[in-house]
Amino acid sequence: MPKDGNILIVDDNKELLLALKLYLKPHFKQIKTEHNPNRIKEHLQKEAFDIVMLDMNFKAGINNGNEGLYWMQEVHNIDADMPVVFITGYSDVELAVKAIKKGAADFIEKSWDENKILSTLRSVYELQKSKRAISGLKKKQEHLKACINADNNVFIGQSEAMQKIMNLINKVAPTDVNVLILGENGTGKEVMARTIHQSSERKDEMFVSVDLGAIHENLFESELFGHKKGAFTDAKTDRTGRFELADGGTLFLDEIGNLSLAAQAKLLAALQNREITPVGGSRPIKVDIRLICATNMPLQQMVVEGRFREDLLYRINTISMELPALRDRKEDIGGLATFFLNKQADKYNKGQMSFSAGALKELKSQNWPGNVRELEHAIEKAVILSDKDLIEVEGLFLLNQPGNIPDADCFNLIEHERLLIEKAISNCKGNMSKAAKKLGINRSTLYDKIKKYEL
Repeated sequence: MPKDGNILIVDDNKELLLALKLYLKPHFKQIKTEHNPNRIKEHLQKEAFDIVMLDMNFKAGINNGNEGLYWMQEVHNIDADMPVVFITGYSDVELAVKAIKKGAADFIEKSWDENKILSTLRSVYELQKSKRAISGLKKKQEHLKACINADNNVFIGQSEAMQKIMNLINKVAPTDVNVLILGENGTGKEVMARTIHQSSERKDEMFVSVDLGAIHENLFESELFGHKKGAFTDAKTDRTGRFELADGGTLFLDEIGNLSLAAQAKLLAALQNREITPVGGSRPIKVDIRLICATNMPLQQMVVEGRFREDLLYRINTISMELPALRDRKEDIGGLATFFLNKQADKYNKGQMSFSAGALKELKSQNWPGNVRELEHAIEKAVILSDKDLIEVEGLFLLNQPGNIPDADCFNLIEHERLLIEKAISNCKGNMSKAAKKLGINRSTLYDKIKKYEL
């Protein structure tokens, strides 16, 4: 059975340190000893420990335990959850109770009782493991609640292009290889990533999605790696990063082509080492994730231009697959439209609804620069505004229909901005970088406005 548990023992009695190390070494993964309490901080910042064993009295002739309490506070200043087990030469129950009230996990006496020492440390270690497991579950539960309403549509499509994609997913999903998904915005890259996760061995663990295009450069490390309380001005509490949340499951990094070179270097280091260090923290945290990335940007070309790291590209695209644009699989539009119609009708309590033959024909004639996402939003709008069970052509409110362009006398800035953004995206065939450039704004601002107008 593999040994686990790392223990730091701090006592000024070097003979006792040696005896404890020799006795405990067969029972735990690592035993580190230190006779100078001033080096406690150095040890805790370099390595991850599960228990700190601490002498109550370091100076000769002093036996009130105040030194031990002081150093325990120093330990808890570094890691508030670190269990401290005191080593005392005095069987004074009052002193032991005082220490436990102040936050000690337990205590052992220097009078050598092997069974007592081992059983105490084992109990403290198992309790600490349970607390960490519960804490991890709580963090994941919070993230799960935040994502409970996420779009979990399955892939729909009988086109040859989609059948090839599904065949590839069936081969790749059961493995743990990194996957890079390419395709225009709105083609369903996140839905594809979720499908891979649900078909993998990690399906019972977390699927954590991160939109890198919407994360400010200064918040990249905090979002992905987490941060400690006080790490920066607004860090009022500890925050768990997305890597840690996804531990054991799948991490989906959308819009990875949007990362700066500096952020790419930090991401590469985390992927290579399979560990992250929270901002303001000092101890690395091991993570076990299945990585799926997505982008609509030409990464190979960006490598040539020096805008994307070649080593990172090799790391993320063990398997790459490209989702076709909706205009290239128009035979799937009917099925998708019907699926979205039933979904939205149920959402808005509209009962049974259907499309007229003309409406379906009109849907299939559109180019859909926003792809599946645009199609769903168009149908949601039609459902909301419809007073009938049958949706006709005029009830689709498509952009190229008369009456959907603001009147020349309309001075509503919001309406003009929304349509201008739609036009730019359509003109650039869904390429968000080009659309943002045409509009004279950056990509993150464009994404904010897309979310605002639900485009």
